[in-house]
Amino acid sequence: MKLYNYFRSGTSFRVRIALNLKGLSYDYIPVHLAKGGQHSDAYRAISPDGLVPVLDVEGQPDHALLSQSMAIIEYLDETHPEPPLLPRDPLGRARVRALAQTIACEIHPINNLRILKYLAGPLGLSEAQRTAWYNHWVMEGLRAYERRLQDLAQERARLGLPPSVYSYGDTPTLADCCLVPQIVNGRRFGLEYEGIPLTMAVFERCMQLDAFQRAHPSRCPDAE
Repeated sequence: MKLYNYFRSGTSFRVRIALNLKGLSYDYIPVHLAKGGQHSDAYRAISPDGLVPVLDVEGQPDHALLSQSMAIIEYLDETHPEPPLLPRDPLGRARVRALAQTIACEIHPINNLRILKYLAGPLGLSEAQRTAWYNHWVMEGLRAYERRLQDLAQERARLGLPPSVYSYGDTPTLADCCLVPQIVNGRRFGLEYEGIPLTMAVFERCMQLDAFQRAHPSRCPDAE
């Protein structure tokens, strides 16, 4: 497999974590978003929307060029089911997807690089204004994530179950693949993450695992 990605891309980070958790090897193909590599004709032939990541699954028809990080991770989970990144039961899967989508659908889309560039360019916002925008919407989403974790913890307590080790249960899931990159990226913008203790405890536990450490942007071949 080949993974077209960018070291600072949160969506690419998610997929690197999933590949590592699955123990899958891949060729790392850098696409430098800050320098416009996603706009080249060569990359547009791979990714029509000019986004990362793209997973080239060799051995499949036309190499099965897969886009969108959530779809890629679920493909990996279906084709390489161990260890699972989604629970076996429908209710558990729905809850993990809800956590993951709090990051992937509510936070990330309005805070990624192309949005920040638009705020700076056509809209003329200063760096301080862009940072304030980023920090506001990230914390709005993470406070919602925290409330979800609180609700799940209360439910487990009612059932006489011990607290979850990760976002949902005792093993990393799709939710953790999304959470960790968001926390790491936010620190670049000076976020201190106050008032979300359950969320930050999950982050710290994840970062003790080799799969998360090796996926970190600082460990990528194109890291700057």
